[in-house]
Amino acid sequence: MRRGEVLGLRWCDVDFDGRQLSVVQCVIEVAHAVRIGPPKSERSRRMIALDAKTIAVLTEHRRAEEGKRRGQGAKLALDELVFAHDDGSPLHPGCFSQIFGRRVAAAAVPRIRFHDLRHTHATLALRAHVHPKIVSERLGHSTVAITLDTYSHCIPSMQREAAEAIGALLPN
Repeated sequence: MRRGEVLGLRWCDVDFDGRQLSVVQCVIEVAHAVRIGPPKSERSRRMIALDAKTIAVLTEHRRAEEGKRRGQGAKLALDELVFAHDDGSPLHPGCFSQIFGRRVAAAAVPRIRFHDLRHTHATLALRAHVHPKIVSERLGHSTVAITLDTYSHCIPSMQREAAEAIGALLPN
């Protein structure tokens, strides 16, 4: 997901039982102010299937947020943002990037930007032979061509595997 899509995610957009989420809004910055707006494009409005590990992390995060609300004498509302300030207000995208940068530094891993996670996801998916159409849909790209043009660096490493797979199908 794009940074703004993550920041715009609400609890009602996460289907824990169906293991998927819906991207329907995003947090954007307009003249230094934080606003909720529509996703980048119509194709950016999408459903994203989630793996069991991601569901487990989101479940734990939700429990923690519910605990905070109980401590405030309130209840976590379904329309609240998944990632927000303690009062429920949206995080500023720039502030979120700074927090992410500090967490990366504290984890003693190579420096990356939040957006690099999106690129890593796409690269790993293509290398795992996930169909480019599915990768494109997960990323919210308007066409598969954009996905392939952006991530074509993954393809050369797959050329040898493709040649061997096709060769195995042919009779001796």
